[in-house]
Amino acid sequence: MASSRSLVFGKHVKELRLHLCQKSPASQGVRDFIEKNYVAVKKDNPKFPILIRECKGIQPRLFARYELGRESKQDLSGFTAEQVMEAVEVMAIAH
Repeated sequence: MASSRSLVFGKHVKELRLHLCQKSPASQGVRDFIEKNYVAVKKDNPKFPILIRECKGIQPRLFARYELGRESKQDLSGFTAEQVMEAVEVMAIAH
């Protein structure tokens, strides 16, 4: 089921990175977010870099890189797909 929300990133946001484990319960919401929402978010932002990094045993996190090299991060441990989408939205409008 795809997200019905439209999300267009501002020009101040340069990159988003999702870090997750392929199997851990803590990363389940991030995996669900990717499955349910990634295509719609990428369709709304076709040239925007959204990087997905999988590594065994790591804690799920969202990183945003902004103008002038500034970065923010959000721990996503135990988040649902909806909570991950909300975190992405916050990062897209922050700073």
